[in-house]
Amino acid sequence: MNENTTPEHRSGFVSFVGRPNAGKSTLTNALVGKKVVITSNKPQTTRTVVRGIVHRPDAQLILVDTPGLHRPRTLLGERLNDLVKTTWAEVDVVAVCFPANEKPGPGDRFIVNELSKVRRKIKVAIATKTDLVNPEQLGEHLLAIQALGKETNTDWAEIIPVSSESGDQIGLLADLLVGLLPEGPQLYPDGDLTDAPEEILAAELIREAALEGVRDELPHSIAVTVEEMGMRANRDPEKPLLDVFATIHVERDSQKGILIGKKGSRLSAVGKEARQQIEALLGSPVYLDLHVRVAKDWQRDPRQLRRLGF
Repeated sequence: MNENTTPEHRSGFVSFVGRPNAGKSTLTNALVGKKVVITSNKPQTTRTVVRGIVHRPDAQLILVDTPGLHRPRTLLGERLNDLVKTTWAEVDVVAVCFPANEKPGPGDRFIVNELSKVRRKIKVAIATKTDLVNPEQLGEHLLAIQALGKETNTDWAEIIPVSSESGDQIGLLADLLVGLLPEGPQLYPDGDLTDAPEEILAAELIREAALEGVRDELPHSIAVTVEEMGMRANRDPEKPLLDVFATIHVERDSQKGILIGKKGSRLSAVGKEARQQIEALLGSPVYLDLHVRVAKDWQRDPRQLRRLGF
């Protein structure tokens, strides 16, 4: 390189896709180095496209975390799938996540088939959760991903195994993704880790806390709205307090009872966990006021979906 030549800077968008619970959100957080999207062992945790931003001297990598693509059973499911496909059209690279502890199945084939319809798009395959398998199982998994690519006429630019939990190959994945981006300027200011509004982040952290420990029938029925959020007035500047007033919406009275728990114990635990997570993310003490309301069958009601932000 000529001494007068400045190193090229790359910038662009990468979308992580995959079936529900494929490790997309955990991978986004691992690459960013901080929690910017919620994770849960419950499928369909992600409902909003949150961009995580990786800053490097040579590049800016913007990660778009999408809902898991699935065969929809509700209007909400259809809207989430539409969101995924719209995102594919707008990014530079689409990376499909295949959890290494599960054989590629019909759900993966459905996604790769849908992706094969998107022409002239760089496609990468990522084997996630490699810490859960041995080397022989991982080898078989990588061959299965390669075979699925051939069967669907999908040309993988890269196939790479990673573990978000142990950090194994996360740096290498970042290097590979950066290498596939176009040359371009920095798109977000230094220090920005996401472009999601703070109200959205707070709502997602509350929903993550609410998802933990509830019965299996509840996850898809929970939505959260932040009604009001702001720094409390007339406080000593040395002792700021962020007020967050939020509502957890469920579909039936019985679900409301489960979420509140005996003498409010469950809701109290949700509030404590969510408050700590919001404080950690936003760097300020938080007062969190939580209420639970029934929005009957909201997943199937267009008017209620709009009101809840979908």
